[in-house]
Amino acid sequence: MIDNLDIDSSINNPLMWCKLAYWELSQRVGPTFPVECTAVNVFGDDPHGDGLNLEDLAQHSFSSSDSVRQARGKIGLGVTLSQEGGCVWVYNRSDSPVFVSSLSLGNVDSPSPTRVPAGYCLCVHDPAKVPERFTHPRHGPIDPNSISISFVKGWGQTYTRREIMSCPCWLEVLLAPCR
Repeated sequence: MIDNLDIDSSINNPLMWCKLAYWELSQRVGPTFPVECTAVNVFGDDPHGDGLNLEDLAQHSFSSSDSVRQARGKIGLGVTLSQEGGCVWVYNRSDSPVFVSSLSLGNVDSPSPTRVPAGYCLCVHDPAKVPERFTHPRHGPIDPNSISISFVKGWGQTYTRREIMSCPCWLEVLLAPCR
């Protein structure tokens, strides 16, 4: 586990393939987490290998609601993110589903995420599948180098939560080059 997260160490780092930002509802919690290894674990409570411990980051949270604490308690082993041949994969190690949104998944006209059940993996970013130009005026600007992952709770047109910032615990994956 990496305890001393140093935001400045990620600036101009050619080895870094992404940065992770943890969010609770619409509040970012703690600093961003630079990733250099080809795979990183993101877990909810007890350390399960090296990686990002969300429970440690949650200590930076000013106000965690009951729904946030309940969702965070279900993350458990969380996810493993890996970069393989320019593609990014997510493996759901949790006992609960995760929900993923990126431009290389599904229909770009639908903002609904893809559900990844417990124990499954999914290619969540394939540069060959990202449209060259993308505008979605109803849903604001979209960063083609960003992946959103919500733990336990989904969002979109078929959920009570219409946008990811209504989800209790979620991860933003900012692919290099990070902005």
